[in-house]
Amino acid sequence: MTLPVDIRAYNDAQSSEYLAICDSVADLIAKVLPQAEGKVWHGHPVWFIDQNPVVGYSIKKAGVQALFWSGQSFSKAGLSALGKFKAASFDVKNTDALAAVGFEDWLLEAAAIQWNYKDLPKKKALEPLFVI
Repeated sequence: MTLPVDIRAYNDAQSSEYLAICDSVADLIAKVLPQAEGKVWHGHPVWFIDQNPVVGYSIKKAGVQALFWSGQSFSKAGLSALGKFKAASFDVKNTDALAAVGFEDWLLEAAAIQWNYKDLPKKKALEPLFVI
């Protein structure tokens, strides 16, 4: 799959070490979530399902950080809670780490378990888009 132009530019702007990780993460997202639409949002690559953000990544001091907007609700362990809502993250140290932690499983959960971030500004509350 071809990356959207803005995500390709984001990845290409990274160091060679981070470029390989970003490309691997983006490839896995495209493979596991073909229904998701990717774009650079607030300066970082993010994929949306029905206009709701589900997964993305960014460069932090420690390296590449993958973010799952609803990750605190996932059953598969290994993510770190992030922020005051339901987001959770994983620091991707290298491309081998993606298979080792079962990154694809988290992507499958990202499609199945979503909180309604799309309407958060309007509703002033985070509501589930799945049965809890």
